[in-house]
Amino acid sequence: MLSNLCNPYFNNLCIKYLSLLSTAAAFILKDFLDRKVQQYDQPAFIPRDPVCIPHLFTKPADIEIAAFFAAVFAWGNRTIIINKSRQLMQLMDNAPHDFILHHTTEDLKRLLMFKHRTFNATDLLYFIHFLRYHYSKYQSLESAFTMHLNGNEEEPVMQALVNFHHYFFSLAEAPIRTKKHIATPEKGSNCKRLNMFLRWMVREDNNGVDFGIWNTIKPSQLICPVDVHVARVAKRLGLLQRKQTDWSAAIELTQHLRTLDADDPVKYDFALFGLGVMEKYY
Repeated sequence: MLSNLCNPYFNNLCIKYLSLLSTAAAFILKDFLDRKVQQYDQPAFIPRDPVCIPHLFTKPADIEIAAFFAAVFAWGNRTIIINKSRQLMQLMDNAPHDFILHHTTEDLKRLLMFKHRTFNATDLLYFIHFLRYHYSKYQSLESAFTMHLNGNEEEPVMQALVNFHHYFFSLAEAPIRTKKHIATPEKGSNCKRLNMFLRWMVREDNNGVDFGIWNTIKPSQLICPVDVHVARVAKRLGLLQRKQTDWSAAIELTQHLRTLDADDPVKYDFALFGLGVMEKYY
């Protein structure tokens, strides 16, 4: 046996065998996850997920604003997230873009009692102030993320999120307390909620879940949203080794997913989320 271990032919044979095993394992994993994507990336997924909020609208600017708030609120119980997001849309007369641009001081008074977990009226009023500032200059919220991208970034989403954070809090009235509601990779955050928002806006979905109304960032460049459920499943499947669920973990997971589908890696968010939340596949 020891002589075999020193035999170059035997070593090469072992390497080829292990390579075949690795290729077969990757094929099996891809097939498994593709089936789970097909299972969960369906219209039936929409009513039980915060993505149902932007689906209330057809106008692109309304979709963006509704999606942005729903994503920002997306931590904790999903039913509460959806109910609070619906409540805010109702307070905005179910016309968020028009409300953002044309609200009066009296209109804002009805928002003063709004609260979702640690997100309170102070935060909400600044969000509305920023959105009014932005939409008075630009037609789409997309430019808030992409206006400074030059096309040469290794990870354009990382730079887009950093740029957005700086831009969002560039106004003189920005409260310090509100910064906790907009994550940034600069602080090491995995930016789960903003990555989910970008998935909704960027990824084209034949099944009608994601919107695909933005085109500067490509689906291939998206970063997978990572929460505790996704991280646990990814670790079980060998897609994630990092212990902390931080930005580096999001990059590590996404790089593995790109080996399964380079053009649309974040479609596997449906599979990982479904396996974690629906099937408790830990």
